[in-house]
Amino acid sequence: MTEDKANVSQSEVAARAAELRRLLNEHSYRYFALSEPIITDGEYDALMNELKNLEAAYPELITPDSPTQRVGNDLASDLPKVRHVVPILSLGNAYSAAEVWAWRERIGRLLPDDIELDYVVEPKFDGLTVVLTYTDGVLTLGATRGNGEIGDDVTPNVRTVRTIPLRIPVNPNGPTPPHRLVVRGEVLMHKRDFERLNQQMTDEGLPAYVNARNTASGTLKQKDARITASRPLTMYAYAIAYAEGDVPDTQWERLQYLRALGFRTANDVIGHFETLEDAVSYVEAYESKRHDLPYEVDGLVIKVNDLDVAADLGVVGKDPRGAVAYKFPAEEATTRLLGVTANVGRTGVLTPGAVLEPVFVSGVTVKQASLHNYDLIAEKDIRIGDTVLVKRSGEVIPYVVGPVVAARTGDEQVVMPPPACPVCSAPVARDEDEVAYYCTNAACPERVARNIEYFVSRGAMDIDGIGERGVRLLLDKGLIHDEADLFALRAEDLLELEGFGEKKVQNLLASIETAKARPLARLIGALGIRGVGSTVAGVLAEHFTSLDDLAAASSEQLQAIEGVGPHTADTVVEWFANPRNRSVIEKFRAAGVQLAEERQAVEGASDRLAGLTFVLTGTLPNLRRDDAQALIEKHGGKVTSSVSKKTSYVVAGDEPGSKLTKAQQIGVPILDEQGLLDLAGEAQ
Repeated sequence: MTEDKANVSQSEVAARAAELRRLLNEHSYRYFALSEPIITDGEYDALMNELKNLEAAYPELITPDSPTQRVGNDLASDLPKVRHVVPILSLGNAYSAAEVWAWRERIGRLLPDDIELDYVVEPKFDGLTVVLTYTDGVLTLGATRGNGEIGDDVTPNVRTVRTIPLRIPVNPNGPTPPHRLVVRGEVLMHKRDFERLNQQMTDEGLPAYVNARNTASGTLKQKDARITASRPLTMYAYAIAYAEGDVPDTQWERLQYLRALGFRTANDVIGHFETLEDAVSYVEAYESKRHDLPYEVDGLVIKVNDLDVAADLGVVGKDPRGAVAYKFPAEEATTRLLGVTANVGRTGVLTPGAVLEPVFVSGVTVKQASLHNYDLIAEKDIRIGDTVLVKRSGEVIPYVVGPVVAARTGDEQVVMPPPACPVCSAPVARDEDEVAYYCTNAACPERVARNIEYFVSRGAMDIDGIGERGVRLLLDKGLIHDEADLFALRAEDLLELEGFGEKKVQNLLASIETAKARPLARLIGALGIRGVGSTVAGVLAEHFTSLDDLAAASSEQLQAIEGVGPHTADTVVEWFANPRNRSVIEKFRAAGVQLAEERQAVEGASDRLAGLTFVLTGTLPNLRRDDAQALIEKHGGKVTSSVSKKTSYVVAGDEPGSKLTKAQQIGVPILDEQGLLDLAGEAQ
């Protein structure tokens, strides 16, 4: 019985190893040759590691065609081939500090006991490896890595990449290169360039690309070099593969040498460390900063700096022993899109949400993800039943990047916007100049609940002590029906609710009382009028000293205000024309909520910015957005939410959005925080 069980176990292991070989070879072909992967790098690595572990435990299962025995292959069948002068190998991986130290221990067994190593850390680019040959300083050959021995000849295409020098040194005062120099680098697309390319594709009615790596790979392998030239490719050099002549003998010096020749290197990331402890600390700390880089990385590479020592360490399998790639946790995974929900927001906007087959991404199991809007679903052609790429970066809400079209079976279903609200069954509408579809029923239970949640939130009326759960409970018990009912709550009613103790009720009622005196701009912004956020609310409060005056304004009067467009003007008029909303205002009045305010002189006010219109975008280093707006208004300026030719300045901080891009396109001047302070006469 035991022998039979052992035989079955051996058979199962052999079958699993065979299945892993089949899967890995198939995925390698899709990734390298077709540039159409249907799984992520992390998922591929997991399969490879499983096969490595099986083969380590059962060496008799190793076959000549096992992916563990050869370098990956990115050869295209329709491009001419070239044999590399030396093998172009890949790297072994580590997924933790402990695995890096295990790598050091392994190579330590091959080194003298008293040797002291130093290390270089570089980015592990998520792009396509290229091998460039220079003869007497002139670029004579450009090739892909291929299978490590033979690559695709893409010389005409690499000549179009502007960061690849056609002759070295670029600067006449640079070092003289050897007769023959073979440089290894990575071709990729910067994040911003990739976004612009996708926007261009969308504008032309073409499908957007899913990720930058595959786009860069496909671009470099175009038969027509003119297509390659039209795409924003960049190359970073990171190694000398071969040289007929003198070159530096440490990796750190070679990186400086490559830069002196005119190559672009990743100087914003690379570092030289005297100890492995320092190198590992740097790598671990860099994980949280990976998104600050202009390009995608999936880890950092730790290399032995002394290249003679690295060469003496040799190669194990397909991996040079002198370097290891520290891989960051995967932020992307593929899974199946099971369905699409329609979530109703506070202004009635329907936001599609993805229901996913559970998948582990960036440390958590993801079952739901954002699909942004229905236009984007159509642009990316995302269908129910698709295998989709899901991304989760840090604490960002997971979102669907796009479909893996190569994995389609033909049974997928096109996603359509719902004709009726999924909560109240009211008709769904869409304005011509808007992306969003929305529920037309102002009394939709979900709209009401979401609007009250927003009304009490910080930045709106800031009523402390009642969050989403509290709002839902009050609605369920019938104690409130709209946001104005909050001001009529009584202690005796609240004390009967679960979780509402005497102290909590006392604090909540005090916070509600305080909220009655909030500034008019805060009240307008808290009403939930579509298109009226804090900036537009502030503009409206500047022009109307009471809610009653605003309610009486016509669309034409509102459109005459800088920063209020026709659509926003119409939604404001429609909101105040709704009987439910007029009832809410009357309840506010009866409860003593401040509906008007007197203008008071502001200390330090001036007219230095009078007649100027500003748009804020991104995060400023020291000023919150509210503070920046208050400063501008104190000195007579105006803040609007959209960029136009009438905009005087755009004030941009970290991670600016499309407003900065538009400002640059139409020539609107850009200020940083210090520039704004200087202009306002409040330089610090």
